[in-house]
Amino acid sequence: MKDLPARRLLLVHAHPDDESINNGATMALYAASGAQVTLVTCTLGEEGEVIPPDLAHLAPDREDRLGPHRVGELAAAMKELGVTDHRFLGGPGRFRDSGMMGVPQNRRRRAFWNTDVDDAVPYLVEIIRSMCPQVLVTYDPGGGYGHPDHIQAHRVAMRAAELAAERAFRRDLGAPHAIAKIYWNRMPRSVAEEGFARLRAAGGADFPGIAEIDDIPGVVDASEITTEIDGTAYAERKTAAMRAHATQIDVDGPFFALSNHLGQPIFATEYYQLVRGEPGAPPGEREHDLFAGVAA
Repeated sequence: MKDLPARRLLLVHAHPDDESINNGATMALYAASGAQVTLVTCTLGEEGEVIPPDLAHLAPDREDRLGPHRVGELAAAMKELGVTDHRFLGGPGRFRDSGMMGVPQNRRRRAFWNTDVDDAVPYLVEIIRSMCPQVLVTYDPGGGYGHPDHIQAHRVAMRAAELAAERAFRRDLGAPHAIAKIYWNRMPRSVAEEGFARLRAAGGADFPGIAEIDDIPGVVDASEITTEIDGTAYAERKTAAMRAHATQIDVDGPFFALSNHLGQPIFATEYYQLVRGEPGAPPGEREHDLFAGVAA
């Protein structure tokens, strides 16, 4: 413990690019402040749709080399955010992208969605016990928007946090460690509405259409938000990280689109719901630091 930074943040995501879209500004802010920021990505994103025509050959229905390519995109994104500790759950390629809900890829042998939670959990328990994070960030139970790998990442993260603190569980994976605070990624509906109003005022940028508010993961009523992180100073880093995921994200100024080519706003302030641990703000007020109330 004495060799670890005073503040340690762990984020668990399903695919490369999820981290930059959801938490890019937060990650850059804490990395710049000297905190240990560790990202665990559960799959290589092998089933993603490819945006640039000159990279279409990487797609799963052609050469099926998108996963290794996205490893490089993720490394470039982490460089933009200043994050030096990134790991794939169980090592690169252990669990494969499952595709969208209901497709045949869900049932593949190595598909993350088709993996027993208890088979994936020990890999994350070992990471938790080695880096001893005080804060964990992951998805809500619905995975933000219902993607099976996001739902599975939530299940694995929450179960691993529980078992990492259990003294009787797998002592070969390290000494027990209890995470002080667990957050889910969220977005206040009112903020999303303001963002889309900006996009419409800009004429939809250069995208052929505009996404729906509910296409944004984790949209909830503002009353459910416990924490907001102002990452305005790191907006350019977040945008650069998103741009690094070039097969998946098309960035146009303060807006972006995924493979559906429907514009969305980029948010520099990122929002969370504290679901486990003691809040670091008075009742009725929002936290402005994920580590608020946490002893070093």
